Amino acid sequence: MTETQRKVAFVVCLLTIVLALLDMQIVSAATVPIVRDLDPGHGIDKIPWLVSAYALASAAMLPLYGKLCDVVGPKRVFTGAIATFLLGSALCGAAQSMAQLIAARALQGLGGGGLMSVTMVVIAHLKGPEEKSADKGINLGGLVAGGAMAVGPWIGGLLADHANWRWIFYVNLPVGITALTGAALALKLPEHHVRRPVDYAGAALAAGFSSALLLVTDWGGKRYAWTSPVITGLLLTAVAALALFLWRQLRAPEPVLPLPLFKIREVRLGFAVQAIMGGAMMCAIYYVLIYLQVARGITSSSAGLYLVPMAVGLATVGLLTGPLTARGWTARTFTLTGTATSAVAFALLATTTAPHTSLWLIRGELFLAGVGFGQLVGQLILLVQNAAPHHQLGVATTGIRFFQTLGNALGTALFGTVLARLYAAHGPGGDISTLARLTGTAHKDGVQAFTDATQAVFWGGAALMALAAVLALRLPTSPPAEGGTPETALEHQPAGA
Repeated sequence: MTETQRKVAFVVCLLTIVLALLDMQIVSAATVPIVRDLDPGHGIDKIPWLVSAYALASAAMLPLYGKLCDVVGPKRVFTGAIATFLLGSALCGAAQSMAQLIAARALQGLGGGGLMSVTMVVIAHLKGPEEKSADKGINLGGLVAGGAMAVGPWIGGLLADHANWRWIFYVNLPVGITALTGAALALKLPEHHVRRPVDYAGAALAAGFSSALLLVTDWGGKRYAWTSPVITGLLLTAVAALALFLWRQLRAPEPVLPLPLFKIREVRLGFAVQAIMGGAMMCAIYYVLIYLQVARGITSSSAGLYLVPMAVGLATVGLLTGPLTARGWTARTFTLTGTATSAVAFALLATTTAPHTSLWLIRGELFLAGVGFGQLVGQLILLVQNAAPHHQLGVATTGIRFFQTLGNALGTALFGTVLARLYAAHGPGGDISTLARLTGTAHKDGVQAFTDATQAVFWGGAALMALAAVLALRLPTSPPAEGGTPETALEHQPAGA
């Protein structure tokens, strides 16, 4: 590839990252207009599936996407994912019923699962034979991802308040078509013409495990009691699918997630820290927004603006990554300082969040959280990619995204359960949804109980990031040889070498 083609391809990759994360974030802000238009009588009961259908389909495809990148080459998988996402977006915008919209969201999620993960694989392949530009690309890609997660709810609120909800999906089309055209013209990556078997059975088991687990975290304690037959059955399904998946990975000739990868310290610790960060980052974004709306009475679109300082923190780190790397900072250093900074940000949120906390203080703490997360978002991917064998780059990259997805779901469910139970135990009666209807002393007591419960949630986030910092201490002090550790390189040498 020429230098111009590399630059165009890199811009295409950034566009796809923005597409993936903005779409996940902005749809939640338009649920009320969607229901009002498509099914005002019964659509409210189907709202959770608008988000769940996309998340389930996206998570289910991640292991398969990684393996396909290694087997057939990343370009075909990349363009296929974009095309599937665009088809799903067009069908979402044209939907005439909630059932049609949910089905289209699932199709969109099948493509969306590859937009973020496969894009990171493509960025890694853009590195020339004598350069390390991919490191910068991964860092900037992670920066864009974090910024999109932070500003997505605000954009969704604006579109929900001032435009037809269908434009939330139609706006993907010109951006996606531009990315697809750029990929077709500029992206020149090697393809694999020697066909290798794909472990579709393993991919199906991974999809079954992740889908059951995501449904447990989405439904547990909300739609169904944690001890209900539905949740119990889903938990048993998840455990059985996981056991069968591990059994299959030990026996499949081409496993979708090779278990020997976990023998590499950087890979297994990178997966673990990414999962923890996924849960904690959702805590910072989701529960700060809930606090602002429930305890402070701020509208959803205005509350989204409070995430801009987090995006600024992410951008600040992105600007400093290059100079700090030149001064000798490694992925291990960034992981240590990032987890420690995030833990401090959560501790500050936990100690200062109250019914009348200065909103500027909240903004400052979110900026600090952005500085912490900004040191992790791209560096963890880079850490895993540099340590994994080159021929397993796809499964390693999508693996770290898979663990982040599971962390997001488990973290949201865990913190949601903590918040609801603490409020129920100490509030004036009822659940959090009844707080807005309370008046006088009861409302004041309810807000106080809610902020106390929110403080406990933020302490949980601080504990998670402190655990991540402990794990980061176990990372090797010297980076591995590119394409894997010396041990893994020896494992994959041809016989007789």
